Amino acid sequence: MPSEPQVYKPDPKLSSSAYVSTIEQYHELYKQSIDTPEVFWGNIAKQFYWEQQCEPKNFFNYNFDISKGPISIKWMEGATTNICYNLLDRNVKNGHGDSIAYYWEGNHPDDSSRLTYRKLLQEVCRFANVLKAHGIKKGDRVAIYMPMTLELPIAMLACARIGAVHSIVFAGFSSDSLGERMTDCQAKVLITADGAWRGEKLLHLKKICDAAIEKADELGHKVECCIVVSHINRSTPGFENGADGFECPWTEDRDFWWHDEMEDSEPACYPEWMSAEDPLFMLYTSGSTGKPKGVLHTTAGYLLYAAATFKIVFDYKPNDVFWCTADIGWITGHTYVLYGPLANGATSVIFEGTPFYPDNDRYWSIVDKYKVTQFYTAPTALRSIMKFGDEPPKRHDLGTLKVLGSVGEPINPEAWLWYYRVIGKEKCSIVDTFFQTETGGHVITPLPGCTPMKPGSATYPFFGVKPMLLDEGGAEVHGEGEGYLVFAQPWPGMMRTVFNNHERFETTYFSKFPGYYCTGDGARRDADGCYWVTGRVDDMLNVSGHLMSTSEVESVLTEHKRVSEAAVVSRPHPLKGECLYCFITPNQNDKFDEKLVSELKVLVRERIGPFAQPDVIQHAPGLPKTRSGKIMRRVLRKIAVNDRDVGDTTTLADESIVEQLFANRPN
Repeated sequence: MPSEPQVYKPDPKLSSSAYVSTIEQYHELYKQSIDTPEVFWGNIAKQFYWEQQCEPKNFFNYNFDISKGPISIKWMEGATTNICYNLLDRNVKNGHGDSIAYYWEGNHPDDSSRLTYRKLLQEVCRFANVLKAHGIKKGDRVAIYMPMTLELPIAMLACARIGAVHSIVFAGFSSDSLGERMTDCQAKVLITADGAWRGEKLLHLKKICDAAIEKADELGHKVECCIVVSHINRSTPGFENGADGFECPWTEDRDFWWHDEMEDSEPACYPEWMSAEDPLFMLYTSGSTGKPKGVLHTTAGYLLYAAATFKIVFDYKPNDVFWCTADIGWITGHTYVLYGPLANGATSVIFEGTPFYPDNDRYWSIVDKYKVTQFYTAPTALRSIMKFGDEPPKRHDLGTLKVLGSVGEPINPEAWLWYYRVIGKEKCSIVDTFFQTETGGHVITPLPGCTPMKPGSATYPFFGVKPMLLDEGGAEVHGEGEGYLVFAQPWPGMMRTVFNNHERFETTYFSKFPGYYCTGDGARRDADGCYWVTGRVDDMLNVSGHLMSTSEVESVLTEHKRVSEAAVVSRPHPLKGECLYCFITPNQNDKFDEKLVSELKVLVRERIGPFAQPDVIQHAPGLPKTRSGKIMRRVLRKIAVNDRDVGDTTTLADESIVEQLFANRPN
């Protein structure tokens, strides 16, 4: 096993004013949240508006044991509210109408705007009326396939205002993927944009949507109308001539321009009062069977959890400026770009572009421009930026930063330390957050004012979350140890079901270990009780009977000073069962050579053990990643065995990298 890392304590100045300022206070609040959740979450509920209160006896009811009946999770049953009202009307009434809700930063640095809470409320009401004019009512599903423009949160909140269920599909998925998801959720309306810029690349979103509507039609579902934001024809500095010849395909009587629909729409719309367990949104996540699951989140519990995790994990205070770089199309964007920040009256940054356009210091120029205080991004993005060295961030003033967040995968210690030292100047707390689409928000995470930080560890559970480790037979692993990560009781923000398929919900998450929610991830717990998420169980490697995770090996490989990124998969081996096949991206000015290969093999032997020594280390000028930065390991597994049937690669940011990797395979 890797040696235990150094422990880093929060900066005393940050601790002194934090919501949770000592580890003793954390343990006291945590005990209350587990033993009397109705008291803990009831206190948080008091800050929000409820059209109808729930009775104390109905605050929290659940069944995790399938042998005792259907799996059921209910919070605040009997209460009614409206999330949009709580995020917008409540904040305006509390005097925050002129406060900035969002700074919008476009693809080009000269393209920016801002939106106050009052203006956001008006725009949301206008678009809610547009949806109603198209026949959308409570319970209807609305599909959204959009770039990171301000119309995206407006569309989501308009759905929430009238009780429609939004289903966002990340605007990097193929037309087939979008069509299948619209069919599964029976979406009546699709909201999109004519196109979007990503760096110097023009994305023709409406063409993809037209093909997706055709796909849905083939599958037996008719999308009634498509509302289109005219984004390409707006001012796009630096691209005045870049869209020459761009035409948006159009179908009369089905397609409608956003600006035309909004022109005469009233800026007031009475909210639909929703029951606590009414659906708020659904978000598709990959399934092991290949058919995506429509993860369904509901109203009251999700509101409480998004609000609490945002406020406490990022220690957000009035006048702070928060920036989460995630696309809203993922759960991170739902909870920490939209619902969590607005529930707290926060000011946030929404960014349409990439970290490398027009230069590789774009993230840090935005932090400097808006005086960002909390910055939240993915380890993949950090590692991509790290290969350019320390100079790009040094061009900018990052002194306003207080809290740095990591999300999406376990962060390797090398990236953690760079983040801490170069970006945070050893003054910022790093919150290495673990959660899933299904959990709705952070479930294991440090708190910035009190938690001793260990590079690579998500540390302790958030309030209301009761993690356990189980072995293959379902027996609890006590103390130090490793096993399947499960949860023994629900928290308010967790999913309630798979849309139209509760049986799949029960089978996927509750059948392996009856009585527990199974995350599908492995984890280990150290002597201090800190959790180290080791990655998906299906990303585990079994070499000669030794079980290890891909992230464990990748963390060791990226410790080498010449390595920028690493990805590890397994390949069948006649003797070992499986062997390690490693893809290595060297730093920008470093070469990939036999000396590096030899040093990496020695490093893995020394840090993990001889059984873990890679059989193959291949040069990878880049890795196959989705536009959100997720490494597509199924493609790497195909390359490892020289199988060119790699399947759909349309969601990759750069499809050409696949052919390069096949060409680079060692003989």
